Amino acid sequence: MDDYLLPGPVRSSVDDRPDALKRLDEANDALTVLRDAFTGEEPLDNALQRLADTATRAIPDADAVSVSVVDSDRPRTAATTDPRVVDVDEKQYSAGRGPCFESARTLKPVRAVVGEHRDLWPEFDAAASEAGICAYLSVPVLLPASESAEARHVGTLNVYSRTASAFDPFDEGLMLLFTTAASATITSAQRWQRSREKVQHLERALESRAVIEQAKGVLMAVHSCDADEAFAKLVEESQHKNVKLRDVARALLESVQRS
Repeated sequence: MDDYLLPGPVRSSVDDRPDALKRLDEANDALTVLRDAFTGEEPLDNALQRLADTATRAIPDADAVSVSVVDSDRPRTAATTDPRVVDVDEKQYSAGRGPCFESARTLKPVRAVVGEHRDLWPEFDAAASEAGICAYLSVPVLLPASESAEARHVGTLNVYSRTASAFDPFDEGLMLLFTTAASATITSAQRWQRSREKVQHLERALESRAVIEQAKGVLMAVHSCDADEAFAKLVEESQHKNVKLRDVARALLESVQRS
């Protein structure tokens, strides 16, 4: 228990949870569904939303799951199964402290009961109490270490429950499986987004090139000049009006169409 910020209360000997093997089977089934559904060709938030939905079904007593990711050095809630917990997350982000930040700092799961951290995280504790949350589990999502870089924190899976005795070390183990899926999801979605942005940039460049070439053709016909002279006229107009070259070319084509 030394790895946890504060242990949750001990359950009674009569536990109504499924046994460990059944819980493991359920988590495995959930991860299989998640794997089969994930294509790697979708926005990050969509993929993480599916991850949060799946985690809620796999973890007993999980009434809500949110996924925090780090954008521009500031965390944000990228996905949640219950919009009411977004405010709980936001209170942490604004204050710069709470279980989400603690798990990011220690790179270890943080499991505790609301009320036992009131002095350390008053903003989070108050928001959690107001939302009816009694227990929480925050597990860091890490990009694995490589030969050139150490493991890097990129987000957190936050699990909330209205049951004070919720979550145990077995749940933490299950959530670590989900953080592996989350890490792969974030990495794949970021790669997809970069590829998509490159394609969009290329498409815009090709479109601009086509417009400029058409405008050059118009100027060559009107002024009986060659391609270099026509291009120089477009550049001169662009600099004079302080507008982009493609916008000058587009305006010229539009004026020709209107005439």
